[in-house]
Amino acid sequence: MLDGEGKSFLLKGVSGVKQISQLTGAESPNKTERFGVFGTDLGSMFNVGDRTYFVFGDTFGERDPDQIGGGGSFWRSNTIGYTTDGDPADGIALDGMIADDTGLAKELVPSKKTDYDEMTTIPTHGLSANGAMYLYYMSVNHWGDPGKWDANFAGVAKSADEGKTWTLLDGLKWPGDSNFIQISPYRVAADDNAAEIYFWGIPSGRFGGVQLMKVPEADIEKPDAYRYYAGSDEKGAPVWSEAAAKAKTVVDDTVGELSVVWNPYLERWLMTYLKEGEGVVMREGLAPWGPWGDAIDLVTASEQPGLYAPFMNDRYTADGGKTIYFTLSLWNPYNVFWFKADLQK
Repeated sequence: MLDGEGKSFLLKGVSGVKQISQLTGAESPNKTERFGVFGTDLGSMFNVGDRTYFVFGDTFGERDPDQIGGGGSFWRSNTIGYTTDGDPADGIALDGMIADDTGLAKELVPSKKTDYDEMTTIPTHGLSANGAMYLYYMSVNHWGDPGKWDANFAGVAKSADEGKTWTLLDGLKWPGDSNFIQISPYRVAADDNAAEIYFWGIPSGRFGGVQLMKVPEADIEKPDAYRYYAGSDEKGAPVWSEAAAKAKTVVDDTVGELSVVWNPYLERWLMTYLKEGEGVVMREGLAPWGPWGDAIDLVTASEQPGLYAPFMNDRYTADGGKTIYFTLSLWNPYNVFWFKADLQK
């Protein structure tokens, strides 16, 4: 899983790409308007026991029927749904959403909602560690031109009560010009039964490349415990630095909303992301730091206009990992959809 030496690329392409179902919105089988979720996006996933949490971005309770993109009333910067549905083949049935006393999905990480100060707080991914839940989020200062925005910082919130309440970890932040504003984490068990969490990160917006950091699970709340991939030594072994400024780019592309998982069918890493203006693509990695193969089209912008945020979860596969399932956001109707694809060796 961590050693790419002697391996070769296996992924030749994808087939059978199909939209299975709509996950959110009034037109979805989940009828999420009952939670005050008429429009939302993103949908990164993380697992806690037999429950999977879906983490959504800016969420709106009422919208004009013809409205495209974000906007509307009852704005929350982030919401979370959850499920114990283990069969992804026919879509995902949400068991519920983390809600307030009235049953409406509540905002978990607060934001000022003030442009050029803190417009919103968007969770880029969640994870479970040490018996708690963590949300990594970005504080957005201002939305700019398409695919561009400015961040104040990336931060972390923690919940010890199954997501009902969240505490901001003010000591754990990355500055707004960091390459770790948006992240995708993956937990890797070590030989001594300790575990490390790897994070693939990109800057704010959709025009930067991917860098890599890791932290022992036990030290996830300690900023000084994070290490940054700084290249390889003469034997090809990874070099880790305490300084984020020394991090090396492992995928040089225009990367938006990335997702990385281990795939048992290929026995390789898989990365999906939005390649702005073209569509969502997939790459195969021989080790967390690479090398990473060429980008392969997963869903093109011509097939699904306004698409973004292709998030995977290794719980949702079939045929030993040959079939993968993923969320995909569509700007029109500004909701999250459920897709599948078959990997071709």
